[in-house]
Amino acid sequence: MTATNQKVIPGLVWMLAALTALAPLSIDAYLPAFPLMAEDLLVSVHDIELTLSLFLGGFALGQLAGGPISDHWGRRTAIVCGLSIFSLGSIGIILSDSIGVLWGSRFLQALGGGISVINSAAIVRDLYRGADSARAMSRIAAIMMVAPMLAPALGSLLLMVTGWRSIFIVLQVYCLILLWVLWVHLPETRRHDPSRLPLNLAQRYREIILHKKAMGYLLSVAFGNGGMFAFITGSATVYLTYYSVSTAMYPLLFGLNVLMILVCNQINARIVHIFGPQKILLTAQATQVVIGITALLCILFTPHPLSLLIPLIIAFMGLQGFVMSNGMSCTIEFFPHSAASATALTGAAGFTLGAFAGAAVGLLGDGTPLPMVSVMTGAVGLGLCIRYFLHRTP
Repeated sequence: MTATNQKVIPGLVWMLAALTALAPLSIDAYLPAFPLMAEDLLVSVHDIELTLSLFLGGFALGQLAGGPISDHWGRRTAIVCGLSIFSLGSIGIILSDSIGVLWGSRFLQALGGGISVINSAAIVRDLYRGADSARAMSRIAAIMMVAPMLAPALGSLLLMVTGWRSIFIVLQVYCLILLWVLWVHLPETRRHDPSRLPLNLAQRYREIILHKKAMGYLLSVAFGNGGMFAFITGSATVYLTYYSVSTAMYPLLFGLNVLMILVCNQINARIVHIFGPQKILLTAQATQVVIGITALLCILFTPHPLSLLIPLIIAFMGLQGFVMSNGMSCTIEFFPHSAASATALTGAAGFTLGAFAGAAVGLLGDGTPLPMVSVMTGAVGLGLCIRYFLHRTP
């Protein structure tokens, strides 16, 4: 199949972006509700915070399970299965009257989300190749980036009008509408190859892990995600505590990073046919390392004013707009029959390294920007080194 297949699937990019947005909506929309949820369930805020860790773990597990399901039984089957499980989890959260039920339901919701969301990149791989694939991924990411920008505001608005459960009611309605739209308008895109014997889950992932070029791209993108999660974890402490930024200004500063990622996604969609996804990915990550080192030198040898750090952070984060779409495209290009499994492994690795990077920022935290910027720079640099090593060895 070629890029012309999109002509027979009207609204393809919008549908896949809406599916991908399920993850940031589920993570960011309920963050403002933590204190109210703790008060309503008579638990500590730390117990509610655990629901976020459970979601990340469940989402990663769902991706790992969903990849082989999608590659074996088809994209539509995996999407319907995943969204149905997500819906059941949402109902459990809405009806939960104890922290245990909330934990279990949140994990179930994440499991379904992971199974369904990995199909977006797999469908792109079914329909596109090379630069066309990277361009489509950029457009999907650009639309999807609206979700993390609006989700916290949506959650805050719902809290003012009703209670915290309304956030999950909205997520449930979104899930059901998405399920209906995709069932009606999205055809099956996975091509059946009768000459290829079906692989079990372990065989599929073994095939990907043993492919050095693919793993080079996969790990560099995963470590890049680690750098992004290091910022997400440490930004509140750095901005609000160290620099005494107001709580009203912090969302704006955070949103500028998302906006820059969106801008870079749009630029990538226009230039990827000229330079190719591999060259853009390498240039973007190398530039991130240079920016990170510059920020570290500023922190170590200057008074490191906020006016200097903010542009460097925004530039670093914005380059993720080039990294995510091109990195995913380069990885799944090698696996026409296991695109969903490759997507799943990339996503799970990204979530895992993001969790480790966030934990490292917390453990190394001394109240200054140094730990956050060090982990951001180190993660991307390590990913680049691993990719260089894997691509150089026979």
